[in-house]
Amino acid sequence: MKKALRNNGLSLFFGLIFLLALLGQAITGHALYNQEQLTAGLEQISFAQYLVSSNFAVDVSENWQSEYLQFLLYIFATIWLVQKGSPESKELNEPGPESDKEQLVGEFSNAKSPKWARVSGWRRTVYSNSLGLTMGLIFVLSWLVQSIAGNSNYNQEQIQNFQQPVSWTEYIVSPEFWNRTLQNWQSEFLAVGSMVVLSIYLRQRGSPESKPVGSAHDDTGTTG
Repeated sequence: MKKALRNNGLSLFFGLIFLLALLGQAITGHALYNQEQLTAGLEQISFAQYLVSSNFAVDVSENWQSEYLQFLLYIFATIWLVQKGSPESKELNEPGPESDKEQLVGEFSNAKSPKWARVSGWRRTVYSNSLGLTMGLIFVLSWLVQSIAGNSNYNQEQIQNFQQPVSWTEYIVSPEFWNRTLQNWQSEFLAVGSMVVLSIYLRQRGSPESKPVGSAHDDTGTTG
């Protein structure tokens, strides 16, 4: 048990704090929602009702889609783009998808290589791009949930204010939708860009996201 906990410590840690943060968001979001309902002279709802409400769904999904968009773009951008001195970048002379030998696929695979890395054809192609495809799928699905839940939540507010509801197609081109979306995107892009640049000059001893403390600033693609 101790070995299993140690070997999976990173995923267990982030899984736990994710659940705690999501629970905290649900509790505080429910309290805020009912406070706003009370102020507007409207009926309050239970915690269970809030968990399946469009208000909660849109708040969660709009953050998920921006996070997965960040990873999707980063995965594909780092195939071709490099940054001198950053551990987040490949070596300056190694842009591109690399050779079969470097990627350990086909005839260059070994006994520990995943099955689909050893075969040829569409299975290797799919597996070779499975991380990006999965991140892209999660992004699209969470964006779709955000747009549907956001439309429902927006129309609820429109009706409460005695205004005309809008269709889904009208909502996804509205300032309301893109304001919610872009305020998340810009912060994600800033965070990734900051990590790429700051890791050139700053260090964190023992972290694989940092270069070794004594590495030169222009060392590229090395991690501690």
